[in-house]
Amino acid sequence: MANKNLFLSASIIVFLVIAASPPHQAQPTLSVLDKNGKPISVLTDGDSIRLEIKTATQADQPTLISFALLPDNLPIAECTIAKGSNTCQTDSFNALGWYWNKNRQPQSSRSIRASVGATLIATTDIQVSSRPAVLVHGFGSSAAAWTTYLGDKGFLASIGVRGFAVGDGQVPGKLDLGELTNPIARTGTIQSNAQILRDYIAAVKKLTGAQMVDLIAHSMGNLVSRYYIDRVMGERDVAQMVMLGPPNQGTDCAYLPSSLGYYLPAALEIRPSYVQNIFNPQITHRHGIPFSIVAGTPIIESLKSPCTAVPTDLAISLASASGIPASIKQSDALHTDLNTAPHVFDEFVKPLLRRAADEFAFEPDPPTSLSSSETIQFTRVITGHIDPGSSATHTINIDNVAVASFALFDSTRSLTVTVRGATGNVIVLDPTRNGLTVVKDPETLVYLGYGFNNPRPGPWQITLQTTDATPSTGADFALTAQLKGGAILLANASPLLPKVNQPVQLSVRLELGGQPLTIRDATARMRSPDGAMQNIALASTGIEWRTSWTPHLPGLYGIDILINGNAPDNLPIERNAFLSIEAQPAPEQFQPIQLGLIGILVGLALILAWVSRRVWSKVG
Repeated sequence: MANKNLFLSASIIVFLVIAASPPHQAQPTLSVLDKNGKPISVLTDGDSIRLEIKTATQADQPTLISFALLPDNLPIAECTIAKGSNTCQTDSFNALGWYWNKNRQPQSSRSIRASVGATLIATTDIQVSSRPAVLVHGFGSSAAAWTTYLGDKGFLASIGVRGFAVGDGQVPGKLDLGELTNPIARTGTIQSNAQILRDYIAAVKKLTGAQMVDLIAHSMGNLVSRYYIDRVMGERDVAQMVMLGPPNQGTDCAYLPSSLGYYLPAALEIRPSYVQNIFNPQITHRHGIPFSIVAGTPIIESLKSPCTAVPTDLAISLASASGIPASIKQSDALHTDLNTAPHVFDEFVKPLLRRAADEFAFEPDPPTSLSSSETIQFTRVITGHIDPGSSATHTINIDNVAVASFALFDSTRSLTVTVRGATGNVIVLDPTRNGLTVVKDPETLVYLGYGFNNPRPGPWQITLQTTDATPSTGADFALTAQLKGGAILLANASPLLPKVNQPVQLSVRLELGGQPLTIRDATARMRSPDGAMQNIALASTGIEWRTSWTPHLPGLYGIDILINGNAPDNLPIERNAFLSIEAQPAPEQFQPIQLGLIGILVGLALILAWVSRRVWSKVG
């Protein structure tokens, strides 16, 4: 009986304690909101989100809530619950890198924790999918340039990223940077191609539901992408820009097809004079997007580089690729391999695509700086046409130079070359001794190259011969030689952005070791935006040769200046300089005759109104 009474007493005490305890309080709730404020449980890496916390009771003082991404406990946002409130929301931010953990492995489920100080108050889970990648091809290329990246067995699928190449048909849109089957057809401009890229990205976002994409561009596609980011993109929708072989200072190889009038205006827009002096000073904004550059640098001997400075990937020099501030890495890949080689993807591209959340900091625009890259010297560019079964021999005069590296552009990629040096002897070209290179891919802008160290000064003869592979229409060609260590032609155009009908001053001078050399004649060859050609002779003003010329159409003009001069030992010197100006539309103005006509009409209207009032006053 005593034990029974003891048990009853203990039960009563427990009941009284429970009854006296405060009622159970609801735990704070943590929600992920989309950009429209709707709660979500699934997102795509890079989506714009906000976090919201709600507590059961009102705060008696302002309370700071900190949010962290697990499992790394990475701080991601904050908000403050105001006194008397029980909720707060963070500012909008992008969930960049949420699909990848710090070990660069996919993590499709993430946890978010909310804390007050060191005290955890709420957690929530969110499912995350990878963001897509948009691939942008280069000059004279197509979506087929990205074959190794796309498909179920492509590079991107291997890491769980969905890939889209502009022009691949997955969504509408096709870039126009030159058609190999019709080289004389007009191409789109960088601006018009950037607008095509805008619509393609918009369609990819609509199809996938993603709000952001990674941009991966090759060659001239990088200029299109840079223009898109600076001028065309509205709300930021690019997570990062991965640049493969970017011509950020242009490529001198473009002088060959542009001299033939091929692939215009694209071939003019990739020339150094345009990219350095017109494009780069204007296209500077990145909107916080990180840029990363991969530059190919396998060629380090000048004689093996027909139309670029070294080190180079054959088409784009390291100096050009690194011509804007950005993180840069070098590869042993040639230009044509940068967008196809597995090791380039594995070593450079894949780590960038798998950036974790703490690797996406807002990057401010870099300071604008003028180009300081070397002006490469070329002989005159010889252009022509060869019918099937025919050959053509041309002479290029070489003065005292350290290196002469010849470049041939052949629209059919079928011609063979025979070289006779200044002695008149045939030189057998060899890949080792002369850097003989034959390239079938048009993105390099050069078909065949070879070079010589310390070439004998004098006339060199190059014979071009058609082959069985030459089509029935024959072959157009452009031929020149890049020179190092000799005379330097300095050329200038001012202003670079004139109004239509505003005179442009052109000037050139020839120097050797800083001393002026004699110029015998100088001619400027103008190619206007409509493709028309005009030759203008320059006149001597002492050391310089000058002329004034006026553009009459808005748009991009290519200006090639050819001079013939003499070295101190009277050897003939041939040099070509390549300039660009972009004429701006003139503001519409009323002409005096128009103003006079308007005045007459106004006067007549006033007279008629006065007469009308007099007539009606008499009638009344």
